[in-house]
Amino acid sequence: MKRLNIINARLPGAEALQTLYIANGHFVAAHNEPAETLDLAGALVLPGLLETHIHLDKACIIDRCRQQEGTLAEAIRETARAKADFNEEDVYQRGARVLEQAIIQGTTRMRTHIEIDPVIGLTGFRAIRRLQADYAWALDLQLCVFPQEGMLNNPGTETLLCEALASGADLLGGCPYTDSDPIGQIQRLFALAQRYDVDLDFHLDFDLSPENRLIDSVIEETERAGWGGRVTVGHVTKLSILDIEPLRALGRRLADAGVQVTALPATDLFLTARDRFALQPRGVAPLDELDRCGVVCSLSTNNIANPFTPFGDASLVRQANLFANVRQLGTQGDLLRCLSWISSQSAKLLRLTDYGLTPGCLADMVIFDVTHAGQIVAQIAPPIAGFKRGRQTFNRPQAVLNRP
Repeated sequence: MKRLNIINARLPGAEALQTLYIANGHFVAAHNEPAETLDLAGALVLPGLLETHIHLDKACIIDRCRQQEGTLAEAIRETARAKADFNEEDVYQRGARVLEQAIIQGTTRMRTHIEIDPVIGLTGFRAIRRLQADYAWALDLQLCVFPQEGMLNNPGTETLLCEALASGADLLGGCPYTDSDPIGQIQRLFALAQRYDVDLDFHLDFDLSPENRLIDSVIEETERAGWGGRVTVGHVTKLSILDIEPLRALGRRLADAGVQVTALPATDLFLTARDRFALQPRGVAPLDELDRCGVVCSLSTNNIANPFTPFGDASLVRQANLFANVRQLGTQGDLLRCLSWISSQSAKLLRLTDYGLTPGCLADMVIFDVTHAGQIVAQIAPPIAGFKRGRQTFNRPQAVLNRP
């Protein structure tokens, strides 16, 4: 049993420096047996960061796409065109590139969405399953299969989704706005989720029009199925156009139903409101107000280097900083809430029971050279080291000025 004592660690909210004890991949109360010692000299420790919504299968394809409009419709169309040429090794190599970026940015758990349809079949799913196994030393990968091209209007898709679930997929995603019958897709996915006893994660209400809102249907189906705490909606950019009182009323409904919300600021800022110029809306779901209503929230990356988001470095801290700028959140309390949406609140969304720095939790942690946790978001502080189950996974040497 490998033991490690981490001394002089700064923990969020603690005045004095602490010692963390690790044995057999978990934090423990203490141990008297011989152990290795790591002195952090006052650096701050957080549990590993959590990516709740990313697309590894279609990452790093921007050089294969013809991007002219920058719209959601074009992104879907160009990705579908590129996807026709995907093969398993191609998906694996591009996904591995993003995973390695995420690991050195401090991410230790990730939920990735994987497109399933008759064109791609299970090719992407098989590639990501290989990544799940090959990178388990540094990151736990959760697989969410979903019908990007529609489901009820795309014969054969449901059969493939069921095959993926039977082969080890962890949960089901949805993309109702691409279906000929959006509400029908929502209802069918809830039926499948109950059959396979899996959680649900929808791409939802991804525009700035007040019409055709689908979040109400998701709330109703969640309540009908008793699936509270097991349903997440991502994007929901329609929420950004609501006045405060209707937003709070909806927030209370979401909280009561147990529907969780993920904002994806890089993608949502890039794609929404392209038909406006003066007073262009920001189009990002207002997590800060939803959080006050009791909604479990998270921030995530969504896409990297494809038509949905042509940039990115897999830094969740950068996403938290971006969101803080968009929502004008600058107090210490605000910054800590932004940090919670890539850590502790994301752990609730993912229903993790072994997350944290207390005895019994997995020894997944990331270390920052700061004195206060809020500085991580304010400064986009890079992590200097990370651990998975008590084993160090990366190290980032400090930059050194070469003075004359």
